[in-house]
Amino acid sequence: MPRTVTVQALRLALGTAAALGLARFAYGLLLPAMRAELGWSLAQAGAMSTANGLGYLVGALAAPALVRRWGGAATFRGSMVITALALAATALSDRYPILLAARAVAGIAGAAVFVTGGVIASRLAARAGSGLPITVYFAGAGLGIALSGAVLPPLAAHWRLAWAGLGAAAALAALVSWGAAGGGALEPAAGRAVLRPLRGIAVAYLLFAAGYITYITFLSAYLAERHAPPGQVMLTWSALGLAAVAAPALTTRRQGAGALAALLGLLAAGAALALVAPAAPYVVVSAIVYGGTFMGVPAAVTALIKRAAPPEAWTATLAAFTTVFAAGQTAGPWLAGLLADLTSTGAILAWTAGLCGAAALIALLTAPGVVRYAEEWRERGEVSVSRVDRDR
Repeated sequence: MPRTVTVQALRLALGTAAALGLARFAYGLLLPAMRAELGWSLAQAGAMSTANGLGYLVGALAAPALVRRWGGAATFRGSMVITALALAATALSDRYPILLAARAVAGIAGAAVFVTGGVIASRLAARAGSGLPITVYFAGAGLGIALSGAVLPPLAAHWRLAWAGLGAAAALAALVSWGAAGGGALEPAAGRAVLRPLRGIAVAYLLFAAGYITYITFLSAYLAERHAPPGQVMLTWSALGLAAVAAPALTTRRQGAGALAALLGLLAAGAALALVAPAAPYVVVSAIVYGGTFMGVPAAVTALIKRAAPPEAWTATLAAFTTVFAAGQTAGPWLAGLLADLTSTGAILAWTAGLCGAAALIALLTAPGVVRYAEEWRERGEVSVSRVDRDR
C-alpha cells in the first residue's frame, strides 16, 4: 500500500481518537469525581451518556444531508472543531442542563466525524486494495482511550481541568487530521442505503450498542465502589485502550461471516468475567478482552457494509447503521443506570454480557446470508441504483 495512503489513514484516525476516545469514552474516567462532587445518582450519571448518545443519533441522521450540502471533507473538519469546543465547554459549568447540552453537542459532532471518516477510510481502502485504512481508522479510538487512561486518573478530582485538557487534545487532533479529509476522498453526492440484506446485522448492532456502552461508562464507578486505587484505574483503562488499538487489525484479517459473532461473544464473556471474578487481575483481563473486541465490532460491520453495498451507497448505509448504533447507545446507559441504582454496579456488567451475548447469536445466524448476498450480486454484476432501491 502506498506510504501516502498509510499516512493519510493515520491522520484520519485522529477523528475516532477525538470523537470516540476523548469525547465519549473518557467521560467514564471522570464520572466518579463528577458524581461525588455534584451529587448524582447512577441514573443521572448514565443520563449524561444518554445525552451523548441522543446527540449521536441526531448527528447520524444529519450526516448524509451534511455531506450532500457541504461535502465529506468539510463535514469531517467542521465536526472535529465542534467536538473540541464541546469538550472545552464541559469544563465551564457544573449545572446539570448545561453539562447535558455539552455532552449532546459532542455526540452530534462525533457521529458526523465517525460517518464521514469511516466512508473516507473505506474509499482509501478500495483505492489501495487493502483493508489497512479501515483498520487504522477504527484503531484511533483505542489510542484516545489509552491516552485518557494514562493521563486522566490523577486529574480526576479536578474534572474541570481534565475536560479543558480533553478539549485542547481534540483541537490538536482536528489540526493534524485536517488535510487527511481532503483530496476528493468523499464526494458530496450520496446514494441510498442498502438495508434489506443487512437487517439482521442491524438488530445485532442495536443490542451491541445498548450493551457495550454501559461497561465503559460505568467501569470507573465499578472500580470506585470496590475502592480501587488510582494506579489500578490507570492500568485497567490503559490496557483496555491498547487492546482496542490492536482489535481492528484482527478483524481485518478475519472478515468472514463468523467474525462479527465471535467478537460479540468474546465481548459478552469479558463483561461476565469481571462480574463473576471482581479481583483486580481478572478485571484487567476483562478490560483487555473488552478493549480487544468492542471497536472490532463497528469495523466488522463496516466491512460487511462494504461487501453488501455498492460504493455510491456506503455513506447512506453507514449513516443508517450509525443511527441504529446511536439509538442503542441512547437508551443503554440510562436504563442500566436505573437498574444499577436498584441493585448494584454489578448489574451493569450483567447488562453488557446479556445484550452482547444475544447480539452474538443473531449475528451468527444472519451474517452468512449477507456474505451470500454480496457474492450473488457481484457474480451477476448488478451494482446499480435500481438494485439498491429494490433492497431498501
